[in-house]
Amino acid sequence: MATKPKRVIDDAVVRQEAGTKDKLLDRAFAFAFKGLVYAQIWEDPVVDMAGLDIRPDSRVVTIASGSCNVLSYLTADPAQIVALDLNRGHIALGHLKLAAARHLPGYERFRRFCGDADHKENVALYHAHIAPHLDSESRKYWERRDISGRKRIAHFSRGIYRQGLLGRFIGLSHLMAKLYRIDLEAILDAPTLEDQRTAFEATLAPVFDRKFIRWLTDQPASLFGLGIPPAQFTHLAGDERMAEVLRRRLEKLACDFAVADNYFAWQAFGRGYGKGEDAPVPPYLERRNYAAVRDRADRVSLRRTSYTDFLKGEPDNSLDRYILLDAQDWMNPAQLTELWGEITRTARPGARVLFRTSAEPDLLPGRVDDAVLSQWDYRAQQSADLTRRDRSSIYGGVHLYMLRD
Repeated sequence: MATKPKRVIDDAVVRQEAGTKDKLLDRAFAFAFKGLVYAQIWEDPVVDMAGLDIRPDSRVVTIASGSCNVLSYLTADPAQIVALDLNRGHIALGHLKLAAARHLPGYERFRRFCGDADHKENVALYHAHIAPHLDSESRKYWERRDISGRKRIAHFSRGIYRQGLLGRFIGLSHLMAKLYRIDLEAILDAPTLEDQRTAFEATLAPVFDRKFIRWLTDQPASLFGLGIPPAQFTHLAGDERMAEVLRRRLEKLACDFAVADNYFAWQAFGRGYGKGEDAPVPPYLERRNYAAVRDRADRVSLRRTSYTDFLKGEPDNSLDRYILLDAQDWMNPAQLTELWGEITRTARPGARVLFRTSAEPDLLPGRVDDAVLSQWDYRAQQSADLTRRDRSSIYGGVHLYMLRD
């Protein structure tokens, strides 16, 4: 029998061997994670597709999160995508975006609804074109009132990317920046990479030397808004102060990629994708991909379950591509071995697995039974290249494994 999603979240986050203080932190994070966390996923789908080499016969299984990447993978023309998540808000968001792609009248309204996500017309569009095609659970989610008293669907008229745990964390970061008289949007006005670096060094870099910021970022609860549980916080920090780690990640985001082509930078520094046809957006929101996403949306299925439980119900040799996001950072060796045992059993010849880690090194050697892991080839050079190219910049490593012949 599959474990209930609520219990799986608790089991994944709460460390049984931890002391009382750490367990309280774990339970606080588990509680926060049960609401909507990511209105936008923070893994670069262009990097994912480069590593995965999705083909027309590929059966892809991934974690849904904000579902941006789920829809973006459709541009690679896979046979099927199964998107899994324990968070009911993420599942409801995935169903909403898929229904919007299939049923909104034309690209402009689709872009306005899912891209700008802040227009007063969007609520009327939801009721006229989307709601009739939603499953009952997703419709109930979006039409229920949140703590503010507004129906959740109203977030699409006020800025959905400012909502959720991550959206509120970014909003709080902007508020703190104002207190320090820092204009985060200055990065977005820089015309060249050199100007971006100049803006970063002059405005953002010095913040991480302030005593209060160094103290604050040393508290595990301070990064709950990034979806980082206490156990992952320890791996991310390593032997350094967390302020130093965060400064380097932010430097990569601000300086290594042109902001004109990096929608992650726009979300971080501008709290949205920006306006106009030329604003950078995920692949699924690009005009050139609209017809493909709309016509292939029925290839996606969303399920509220754990990755391992889903795989246990799949036949041997039935799946091709696996995307694990950073979920393995939460797992202990027994959970990792069980997961990879099911991945190996269900993998077809040529299967690929892609995942991210908060720290730079691959976390599997020594934690997954070698009898299982030895059936896979770690693509070290390609993983390093994918890590370098990942525009989201918040992870230490992108890792790619391929099933041995």
